[in-house]
Order: sequence, then C-alpha cells, then structure tokens
Amino acid sequence: MTHVLVLNGPNLGRLGVREPEVYGSASLDDLAVSVGTWAADLGLDVEARQTDDEAVLVGWLHGAVDARAHVVLNPAAFTHYSYSLRDAAAQVTAAGLQLVEVHLTNPYARESFRHVSVIGPVATGTVAGFGVQSYRLALEAIAGGLRP
Repeated sequence: MTHVLVLNGPNLGRLGVREPEVYGSASLDDLAVSVGTWAADLGLDVEARQTDDEAVLVGWLHGAVDARAHVVLNPAAFTHYSYSLRDAAAQVTAAGLQLVEVHLTNPYARESFRHVSVIGPVATGTVAGFGVQSYRLALEAIAGGLRP
C-alpha cells in the first residue's frame, strides 16, 4: 500500500477557530478524519501530522525520504521564506517521490507577500484554494501517480 504523510505547518492546529471566514470551520481533527477517509477510499495508507516547529517539519520530510513515503505538504507561513523546508522538500522529489504542496486558500487572491512560494518550484504540483478539498485533490493526484 502506498504510504503518504500529510504534513501541516504553523497555525494549522488552530483550524476552525483562526479566521474561519478565511480558512473555514473545519478543525484540524476534522481535516485528519476526512484525509483518512479519502485515503482509504483511494487505497492509500496515510498519516496526518501538524507542527508549528520548522525543524520538526524538516525532520518529517527527511523521514519521508527514508521511509519512501509520498507527501502532501501544507507549509503554511513557511511557504514564503523557509529555505530549509524548501531544501528538505527538494530531497523528497529528488528521491522520486511525489510532494504535493497544498493550501486551503488561494495565495494569489491574498496579500502580495503570499504570492511567492519557495516550495512550489520543487514540488510535484500545487493544489490551492479549495479549502479542505485541496487535500482530497492532492491525495487523488498521488493515488493516480500523476506527474507533470
């Protein structure tokens, strides 16, 4: 069975209470349940995690390479400036694994500082702007073995 890590960055532990008009009313637990259901339907083995710590997220990406796990990554605020996260993400795709960058909102419809992703150029692809459904679309891409 294909193993997928669903990794969530800073502030995503506050889903459902942090700006629900922007990020929706689903909590991180709700998201994890949905991800588990979608993954099972697609024949994927999934593990969802969240951290506010950049070093932990980098470590999880290193672990994905070692475990040969594909990754769905919502880097959150790290999207725009974390070169250490970018370098770790590049190792995932360099290992022949898929890494799909995910965002709940459409960064291009928001503040200009959100328009730049340092992760996107090393990701297999990016899904953004569909709320929690962005994760389902990312899992479908991995299950289908989609490549650019």
